[in-house]
Amino acid sequence: MEILGWRVFPLFSLVISFLLFYIKTSSKPSNSLCTLLPHDRYWIASRQIVTPQGVISGAVEVKGGNIVSVVKGIYQHGEIIKGHVVDYGNAVVMPGLIDVHAHLDDPGRTEWEGFSSGTKAAAAGGITTLIDMPLNSEPSTVSVETLKLKVEAAEEKIYVDVGFWGGLVPENALNVSALDSLLKAGVLGLKSFMCPSGINDFPMTNSSHIKEGLHVLAKYKRPLLVHAEMQLDSEGYPKENDDINDARLYSTYLRTRPPSMEEAAIRELLEVTKHTRANGSAEGSHLHIVHLSDSRASLKLLKEAKSRGDSITVETCPHYLAFSAEEIQDGDTRFKCSPPIRDAANRENLWGALMEGQIDMLSSDHSPTIPELKLFGEGNFLKAWGGISSLQYVLPVTWSYGKKYGITLNQLASWWSERPAKLAGQELKGAIVSGNHADIVVWEPNAEFELDENHTAYHKNPSISAYMGTRLSGKVLATFVRGNLVYKEGEHAPAACGVPILAK
Repeated sequence: MEILGWRVFPLFSLVISFLLFYIKTSSKPSNSLCTLLPHDRYWIASRQIVTPQGVISGAVEVKGGNIVSVVKGIYQHGEIIKGHVVDYGNAVVMPGLIDVHAHLDDPGRTEWEGFSSGTKAAAAGGITTLIDMPLNSEPSTVSVETLKLKVEAAEEKIYVDVGFWGGLVPENALNVSALDSLLKAGVLGLKSFMCPSGINDFPMTNSSHIKEGLHVLAKYKRPLLVHAEMQLDSEGYPKENDDINDARLYSTYLRTRPPSMEEAAIRELLEVTKHTRANGSAEGSHLHIVHLSDSRASLKLLKEAKSRGDSITVETCPHYLAFSAEEIQDGDTRFKCSPPIRDAANRENLWGALMEGQIDMLSSDHSPTIPELKLFGEGNFLKAWGGISSLQYVLPVTWSYGKKYGITLNQLASWWSERPAKLAGQELKGAIVSGNHADIVVWEPNAEFELDENHTAYHKNPSISAYMGTRLSGKVLATFVRGNLVYKEGEHAPAACGVPILAK
């Protein structure tokens, strides 16, 4: 009897384990709840499909969440495609946007945003992958433990795929073991500030911290993203915490963060990035400048560094391309961000640099808060929270303001999909090619709409967005994430089935 018990016990344990696994997995949404299109295999047809080889008329075959083929000429030659076909006619079919710079504030500050509302807004804006910044959530993502909290907060709440940057702060920058552990836990790279971040548990770093961070990142071949502004004590500009009578004037705020702050930070960074060149001590690492605003001296320094072989890229944001300092009304703190929106001539230079390829990519820097912290009644630019709320609007904003510069659909795909995918190490995203994830946005470039109180916005506190009151072109019709139709003209899939992305 005792022998029989020992034989039965392993079988019993196996059955219990299977039941527990079944209960756990069966509690997850079924595939039918993840999509508004109940087909595992289907075709997306259009006369404007944006591929790496150019814009084609044809169809994209999707099966099991991936692109399995891309064919040309179905309209001209009338080939018959077997299976379910979603025909979008003249609408643009493009790789889904990848936003490498968004603050979703989850966990800890979900009244500001949150994974559910933020990824709903992303899906409605054609974004299929977000990389969440390590700060503005509480706590900041600077350790294995805090990354675990972030991933747990995202579970069953994300409508698009979400990856995570880790934070490089003085606490971990000189601790190789701590950085190794954080990178092994799955962050896609690290982010640091060269000026105060405004978040207590995310202090600024210096060039020594950054140099050490790059050396650790080199063996993982992952990037370091840097907020490149440095406060210069030698300059007599006003500080944000000064008690100044004209704090309602945007020009006052602009003086607190002059272009020389960006220039000084980038000049110091380039003393470090020389080690990222071939045969350098940090070869394999990569430095990425986030939200460049200064289009003059800073951009010139970056251009020279690239020509010398430094492994470095730079992004700017739609708000720097859409607005200028001259247009911002006194007291309208919706427009406060850092670095600040500069003058119209600076904006023109940014567009020129983007068109010429000196600026590599775009990101939203979606940085929302609650209306109370924007101090609308007071209109104090020096004390209001800085950040532009924009996640749902970046595609139509880029298109609307870029048309006069002659931007093409392939440039859009490069700035918003292909290059961001490379930065984040996402080899199966960023392009409509066989084998990639079926991450696709369908949109109508000529459809215009007003961003007002009648427009449905999915991110929280839409009234704080600087884009409210503008008229835009480019309506998103559908968004597919890994083959799931997660958004279709005002409707989201019943369940949030986005995938948390962790580096391996």
